Amino acid sequence: MFALYEENGDFKLGTILTEADSSLQIESQHGKRQKVKPSNVLLRFREPSLAEFARLAAAVVDELDVDFLWEASGGHEFAFEELARDYFGRTPNAPEAAGILYKLHAAPIYFHRKGKGRYRAAPQEILKAALAAVEKKRLQGKQIEEWAVMLADAQFPEVWRPLLRELLYQPDRNRIEAKALEQACADTGLSPAKLLERCGALPSTHDYHLGRFLFEYFPRGTAFTSALDHSPPIGLPVAQVEAFSLDDATTTEIDDAFSVRQIDGGLIEVGIHIAAPGLGFAPDSAVDRIAWERLSTVYIPGNKITMLPDAVIGAFTLAQGADRPAISLYVQIDAKTMAIRQTYSRIEAVPVKANLRHHEVESLNDSLPTGSVAPNVPFAGELQTLYVFALTLEEGRGQAGQTFDRPEYTFNVADDRISITERKRGLPLDKLVAEMMILANRTWGKLLADHDIAAIYRAQSQGKVRMTTAPAEHQGLGVGFYAWSSSPLRRYIDLLNQWQLAALLNDTSPPFQRNSATLLGAIREFEVAYAAYAEFQDRMEQYWCLRWLLQENVVQCEASVAREGVVKLRAIPLYVRMSSLPDLPPGTPVIVEVESIDLVDNTVRAVYKSRVGS
Repeated sequence: MFALYEENGDFKLGTILTEADSSLQIESQHGKRQKVKPSNVLLRFREPSLAEFARLAAAVVDELDVDFLWEASGGHEFAFEELARDYFGRTPNAPEAAGILYKLHAAPIYFHRKGKGRYRAAPQEILKAALAAVEKKRLQGKQIEEWAVMLADAQFPEVWRPLLRELLYQPDRNRIEAKALEQACADTGLSPAKLLERCGALPSTHDYHLGRFLFEYFPRGTAFTSALDHSPPIGLPVAQVEAFSLDDATTTEIDDAFSVRQIDGGLIEVGIHIAAPGLGFAPDSAVDRIAWERLSTVYIPGNKITMLPDAVIGAFTLAQGADRPAISLYVQIDAKTMAIRQTYSRIEAVPVKANLRHHEVESLNDSLPTGSVAPNVPFAGELQTLYVFALTLEEGRGQAGQTFDRPEYTFNVADDRISITERKRGLPLDKLVAEMMILANRTWGKLLADHDIAAIYRAQSQGKVRMTTAPAEHQGLGVGFYAWSSSPLRRYIDLLNQWQLAALLNDTSPPFQRNSATLLGAIREFEVAYAAYAEFQDRMEQYWCLRWLLQENVVQCEASVAREGVVKLRAIPLYVRMSSLPDLPPGTPVIVEVESIDLVDNTVRAVYKSRVGS
């Protein structure tokens, strides 16, 4: 006796060896013996043989028309043997009954399963919808195949153009476009970006990398709402100083300026003037919400994305030739010893007489340490005083004589060409500005703490830097308090602290308390955004380093060993990992050969050639 039985949703054939009330022992076609419940047995038959049975049942399946079966089955629930009897007009043999069963089971759209061997025809409307879905899926499969072939042949489907950014950066795998791209990538062995580049869909490799960042962090674009209210304060007292700033040539967000003047008693009064955009708009205003969303200006070679709208920057940047709103820290120092005698702060309009640029006063980096005043350099005397004061401040922090081994690099992009200039760190002008900013940030941080006004501090202990609303020491800088306040045009933390400081100086209630959700949220969001922006800047600087290698047609170049398996190219800040690098001490000069550069993957492949001079 043979049996057709169901196991885990599949139909199987076997020979019945023994039978009891609770189970049957059946030997499958492949010789496996198992116990089967009687309820799982759908057909018993003595002939034909199992092999012939399978062949005849398959032939019946091929002859059956599923649409005819659906029409003939009626709307009631039925067993497969009943439909087989109606279809053949007689008691069907085993292969015929099995053929009906197989056909019903293989057409779940037409027949809904109601139990073992039992079915019900799908209602007409449900069947119609299901068939439409099947047809849609068939057409989609055909379209996917056509698009995949196009892509493999380096042809870009122009109907994809509105979806290009999504396909590159965050494809929705439920869309047929993404499925076609995935299939084409599998067929060609290329990544999506490489494949779309080959199809001519990437406007440029630069825009590809920039677009990924903008897609994630600026999904609505970088443009500002055209009308954002901001009102520079009027009627501020005008400072009796001649202030000047010192920045590189590309700086438009001029946050800080300085002034120096002699006062009675052998004292010098140094003014540190910080732009005050916080006086022009309030927390939770439209401008504030924009600044909160961006949290910082983003800097990349040849471009930047500002935290504040151009109109706001234009109204508050410390541009020369105007009296600009500022919060000023005045430091009275002994003219001989440079010791601080008194400090005070005030809100005022500061006359900015000059915006000095580094390239215009570069000679001061040589003359300041010698104590000589460079001729024909604006504010050279004032800068000399500030430099000597900076040395005193540096010594007071326990940082005197600090040197920087790693240089800085300036990236300039013009007409799609890159120039990379190396600058030493810690030059006299850099030291001067850095010490004035540290002085302002620590003085105002302490002032806010002394008056128990909430602020956001940067603290460092055991080498770890963190942001906190609790005043704490910054061991790396050697100061007891350090609250970022000197860059409110470019950093949101500074803007928040400026609102708190302005409230203190105006003797009004500060907008934020120590455990304010705004302050705590700003710390969390700022640290995430600031790290992401810095990482993006690093990636784009690496990209432009690769562009420089191509632009200068560099094949072989000097490098130095940075660490095991990694070298730094001598001319540019590019680190390259090389498996071919022998075990050499850090700093060893070597010659490397550039083998390939991939601007899409933002990578370079180079190999070790020799040590320099060998």
